[in-house]
Parts: sequence; C-alpha cells; structure tokens
Amino acid sequence: MIDDIKKDAESRMKKSLEALHANFNKIRTGRAHSSILDSVSVEYYGSPVPLNQVASINVEDARTLTVVPWEQSLVPKIEKAIMTSELGLNPSSAGSVIRVPMPMLTEETRKGYIKQARSEAEHARVAVRNVRRDANGDIKALLKEKEITEDEQHGGEEAIQKLTDKYIAEIDRLLEGKEHDLMQV
Repeated sequence: MIDDIKKDAESRMKKSLEALHANFNKIRTGRAHSSILDSVSVEYYGSPVPLNQVASINVEDARTLTVVPWEQSLVPKIEKAIMTSELGLNPSSAGSVIRVPMPMLTEETRKGYIKQARSEAEHARVAVRNVRRDANGDIKALLKEKEITEDEQHGGEEAIQKLTDKYIAEIDRLLEGKEHDLMQV
C-alpha cells in the first residue's frame, strides 16, 4: 500500500518536473531554438492549431529560425500569429519561407526572464510539496484505518520526504542552468 502511494507520488512529481521543463523552453534565451514557437497557434480551417502541426520549424543559425508552412496560403497567417504572440518576435517572409530573427536580449529583459524562470521554479516546488502533502495524508489515513503500523507510517513518510528532496534539488538544478543560459551574452 505504501509502495503504491510512493509510486503515485513519484509519477506526479515527475509530471511537475516535465511541466517546468516545458515552461522553461517557452522562456527564450538569446539563442534560437524551435521550442520557442511551441506556444504559437495558427488559425487553420477555422480552428487554432499549434504552429508545429502546419509548418516545419528549423534553426537556421544561432539567432534565426526558419518556418516553412506546408501550404503557401498559411504564410500571412503564420506571420500574424508569431507577431501577436507574447514572444516579442518580428518575422519576415521571403516567398514561402518565414525567417524569425531573435533580437538581442538587453540586461533588463534578461532580468525579467530570470524573474519569470524563478517564478516557474517556485510553482514547480509548490506542486512537489503538494504531492508530498497528499501522499503523507494518504499514509496517515492508512494508519487511522489500522492498515499499517506507526513504524510503517514513519518509514513511508521518510521515503516521501526523500523523493521530495530529490525533485526539489532537480528543480533547483534546472533553474540554475536556465539562469546561466539567460545571462550568457
């Protein structure tokens, strides 16, 4: 029973870490990478569709992305979608190829992105702690129902705490890496 609770807690903590990773990919650094455009949706036959499902996105060089739509008619829609996204990017098209140059980050924008990254990391830490709280609550419920002993309860809570410490350390490591990326000129 405690093993089931531990496995469930670990899978939920892993999902929190994956969500943090996805959120960090949305915070752009000075370098171009295709995941920056993951949050952009394009109007396609009356419904919003993720950009990567209607075009191929490639890194041309360190500061430029190229977007090649699968249908020529999508070029203006994709340009508009990228411009209206909150990414601060200004695409330009040359025929059927859309180039998206990455603007240089100023010191002020870098600090803003670091603040955003720290906020995302804190949300992930809170999510991991909430999983710990839920797992410990489940363990206490088992003790209350007399399905486990107090020793088993303490052992289970220790195991959950070790998991929590492991995932919070991983969150801190990811944040440190993102801050390092953001501060590189």
